[in-house]
Amino acid sequence: MSTHKIQYVISLVFLFCTTSTSFAYLPASVDGQPVPSLAPMLEQITPAVVNISTQGRERIQENPLFNDPFFRHFFEMPEQPREKRNQSLGSGVVINAHKGYVVTNNHVIDKAEEISVTLRDGRQLTAQLLGTDPQTDLALLKILPENLVAIPFANSDSVRVGDFVVAIGNPFGLGQTVTSGIVSALGRSIGIEDYEDFIQTDASINPGNSGGALVNLRGELIGINTAILAPGGNGGNVGIGFAIPTNMINQIVQHLIEYGEVQRGTLGIRIQDITPDLAQAFGLKENKGAAIVGVDKGSAAEKSGIQMGDVVVSLNNKAVSNSAELRNRLGLLRIQEPLTVTVIRNGKPLTINAKIDGSATVNAETINVYLEGMRLKDSPQGIVVNEVARRSSAWQLGFRKNDVIIGVSRRAVKNIADLQSLLTSNIDSFSVQINRQNDIFNILIR
Repeated sequence: MSTHKIQYVISLVFLFCTTSTSFAYLPASVDGQPVPSLAPMLEQITPAVVNISTQGRERIQENPLFNDPFFRHFFEMPEQPREKRNQSLGSGVVINAHKGYVVTNNHVIDKAEEISVTLRDGRQLTAQLLGTDPQTDLALLKILPENLVAIPFANSDSVRVGDFVVAIGNPFGLGQTVTSGIVSALGRSIGIEDYEDFIQTDASINPGNSGGALVNLRGELIGINTAILAPGGNGGNVGIGFAIPTNMINQIVQHLIEYGEVQRGTLGIRIQDITPDLAQAFGLKENKGAAIVGVDKGSAAEKSGIQMGDVVVSLNNKAVSNSAELRNRLGLLRIQEPLTVTVIRNGKPLTINAKIDGSATVNAETINVYLEGMRLKDSPQGIVVNEVARRSSAWQLGFRKNDVIIGVSRRAVKNIADLQSLLTSNIDSFSVQINRQNDIFNILIR
């Protein structure tokens, strides 16, 4: 290589090094203006984002053969533990400093016996569980209300695609971490919870961020980070994260404070999205709304005059875009709460006044711990499964909404009182007979 070429290469290397070095030292100001920074806002709100750790026990799923004494004796198998200890790590947000309320995800504290909250200043506090709602994956905790900082709520209905956001949480147990991005989409439904209206963001969210804060640049809470899309199941961030919006959180929290659970009623309708073909058939100008494809007999919907074939376009004077949106909003209403429904019937708008059905339901977990996640209701047909939370014990066992429980361990049951008399929390081996759309089958619980 000639001397000229060597000098040229050295000059390029020197230029690259000096240029790279210059980027490492940002000026304090540009054209007399300070460099923009999120630090002042974060200094105000990061004390409100906490780390959550839990201790609990989980029942081990066993092969039925392992319960056979002959099988165990023949293969000389030792006695196996039926439960195992589990731990989880996540995040939470202080939403009321005066009362010590902390909101997090239900899956962070699910089946926990001990819940510990670690504050930004290093204090470690024992938390009391006030209530959970597995169907939205939210939980409310209470800690000692001393020297706490809370994050103010923003109106999540005002959030727009393209807004800058910041995610704060405890990814991989590293400690408090801050990432930034934008709102990528609104109103997402991804099929992991029963009620979904997610804010999608490209701010990095990883395992351990669950229950953490998604805030706007004013330091206001717009959502609770809940899930990520991780192709291949590797659990890593690919820039698609989801947060529960604050307007949904606020309504759920009010239920949990008052009742310790969400007391959902029913309107008694079955709905589906409006397709272009349905829009044409119903004489709609847009593919918006929710078509009613069924009305339960004796339900609040039937009593109010709602009919199959109606298209719901507005609920309580707010437009309805699709069936998921209608279902979410109905699921947040309180029992006996009045509502106004605007439907399109025979091509013309019609306003109908109705009231959420207040039929009493029972948390099945209070009857037996293995029925966790299911709510039951007495009916003329028997014990109806009114709700089943996804990923709950009842869901994994095979129970589904509208199943009718007709027997336990081959003994007939007609109502919840019968079920309670046959089952107690310490019974851990029984079968439940189910009528599902006139098909009878057993669910075995061991």
